Amino acid sequence: MSLADAQWARVEPLLPDRTPKRGGRWRDHRQVIDAIAFTYRTGTPWMDLPEHFGSWKGAHNRLRVWAADGTWERVFTALLARADAEGDLDWVVAVDSTIVRAHQHAAGARHKGPRQAGRPNHALGRSRGGLTTRIHLAADGRCRPLAFVITPGQAGDAPAFGQVMARLRVPRPIGRPRGTPDVILADKACSSRAIRRHLRRRGIRAVIPQPADQAANRKRLGRRGGRPPAFDREAYKQRSTLERCINKLKQWRGLATRYDKTATTYRAGLHLAAIFIWSAR
Repeated sequence: MSLADAQWARVEPLLPDRTPKRGGRWRDHRQVIDAIAFTYRTGTPWMDLPEHFGSWKGAHNRLRVWAADGTWERVFTALLARADAEGDLDWVVAVDSTIVRAHQHAAGARHKGPRQAGRPNHALGRSRGGLTTRIHLAADGRCRPLAFVITPGQAGDAPAFGQVMARLRVPRPIGRPRGTPDVILADKACSSRAIRRHLRRRGIRAVIPQPADQAANRKRLGRRGGRPPAFDREAYKQRSTLERCINKLKQWRGLATRYDKTATTYRAGLHLAAIFIWSAR
């Protein structure tokens, strides 16, 4: 999978200068990005990268360096900001998560060099089924990703909800970045009072169903239980946009199965897929 000319025209101005302060001139950015995208799209091992992409070591090193210094996330954020400025970002936002099976080669990363803050386990969870990683994400009303948080597979949705909302920041030409959607669509895992209270304080309309056990408890308590939270069934149908966004991401085989040893690099792969999605709008 390669960047089309229209996509490259949007991405190229956002990339670092090819002449770094130290060392020689970098290889062509477009060729390297296409090489990295090919690896993630097909799930091809780095050492089996076709020769016309050049050195696989150079491509992998660029992926790691730009993951560590935040280049991938900055390009992704800049594309979000441009879409928002052009009125092409739908602020009806769905939040959910998906489980990714990790390959056995994803384990065993050395704990040195740049780490993802607070993630010494590299977002790998161990269970009877093996190694898993959970991707928590937000998507706009047009099935495009807005923010990512990765955790070990056993982590719940509710504790990560605040982290996803914190990462949802779209810069604007004037003033502070926007991080307040018009509507939040989420499933029953995010139906706690704390989450609803957090959204209400920020003026965000919550469309979240109430779990059956909560409804039964309110009925048992009668008036003391208070009124059940409002729920718009028609609006909730739009939550399928997030499922379609997840399907887009998992078409990249290197994301549907995690091969990366470090959480930082795997998250960079997610940002790369999102860059392809947003640059193709």
